[in-house]
Amino acid sequence: MMFVLGILLLFAGIMISVAWHELGHYLAARKFGIKVPEFFVGFGKTVWSRKVGETEFGVKMIPLGGYVRMIGMLPPAKGQTLGRSRRTGPFQGLIDDARQQSAMDVMPEDAHRQFYTRAPWKRIIVMAAGPFQNLILAVILFAIAIMAIGVPTSSTTISTVSQCVLPATAPQTEQCPADAPPSPAAAAGLLPGDKIVAFDGAPVAENDWRSLQEVIRASSGTVTITVERGEQRLDLTPTLIRTQAQDLDDPERVVDVSFLGVTPVPTIARQGPAAVVVAVGDVIVRTAQAIVNLPERLPNLFGSAFLGSERDQDGPVGIVGVSRIGGEFLASEAFTATQQVLFLLNLLALVNISLFLFNMLPLPPLDGGQIFPAVWEAVKKRIARLRGKPDPGPVDSAKLLPIAYVVALLFIGWSAILLVADVVNPIQLPF
Repeated sequence: MMFVLGILLLFAGIMISVAWHELGHYLAARKFGIKVPEFFVGFGKTVWSRKVGETEFGVKMIPLGGYVRMIGMLPPAKGQTLGRSRRTGPFQGLIDDARQQSAMDVMPEDAHRQFYTRAPWKRIIVMAAGPFQNLILAVILFAIAIMAIGVPTSSTTISTVSQCVLPATAPQTEQCPADAPPSPAAAAGLLPGDKIVAFDGAPVAENDWRSLQEVIRASSGTVTITVERGEQRLDLTPTLIRTQAQDLDDPERVVDVSFLGVTPVPTIARQGPAAVVVAVGDVIVRTAQAIVNLPERLPNLFGSAFLGSERDQDGPVGIVGVSRIGGEFLASEAFTATQQVLFLLNLLALVNISLFLFNMLPLPPLDGGQIFPAVWEAVKKRIARLRGKPDPGPVDSAKLLPIAYVVALLFIGWSAILLVADVVNPIQLPF
């Protein structure tokens, strides 16, 4: 039941994110007087729709995105009138058909409400409003997760005390070998439940285990650790031992550090707005890198979908895969309800960051593919004005249609491979 609930929650969250994206386009278009006949989530056959004013709102059968249809997306060709014979050629006919279809949506009384007639900066805002809606939603979700609930961290309260010192390369055993030296923590009398409040006289921030760990590793010799134990505050003096341990930033690397021999109690701590900014920036950078690396991920994705190859656990995942991950995490008994809510919020925020960055790519039919011609048109108009020449008119975005069709076909193919991989060879969470 929880598995199904997790799938439904993530799927609903993604569809809401898509609708939120399209709402950005819709509101900006209405703000600038552009007519919007359709607002749909999904593609294909209409499942439900309702007309409100001049716009039909609805849901379609294939939940792979959504769209807002604005009139006059394609400008008329220079020197060509509507009804002129269809030109021949590999792309000219296609462009003419699309242009005539676009013109058929425009009633005489709506000629002044077409998309292409708006100033370039207005068109840029209309097309960028959708992706930025996703960015705003991601920030809101991260803020709820980080500021209202908190982030998983380690407290400065001791959970366990190691009884001996073992190098990082030694096999882990329940009992200490006879020749293993006692850990500094055990020898000094540190106990589970002790809260470390100071190290060599310097106060230790609550729930900042990482900073304390770095100080311990960098210190040497005998140190003074102040702990709270019940109602008492005690100063204990362990003598640190140099040993081998995993590097904090690169677990595959073993380094020589000082060793105390304690592990912290895990906790969830609320953070401030700065942590939200850092989290959003970090996710944007990592997601952008992942999008750039998508082509090199294709062979592994194809192999895992059709050839039985092992799935790249850090590779791309689609709507089905994301929903399945949410279901598995929610169904797991290894996590608390708070941890599950945090995971779902962060995962949905990551989806919205991906939607933001992907749609800003300067490729038609993506939103960035409409922003680029508007920017180029603004540049041309500015140059013409400076040179004292007449307005060159709108950039003919219809000429980009062949690229749009190729990109759309590639996206459909990629989505199909991703769907098969998510069904037959899904990413397995490490729990």
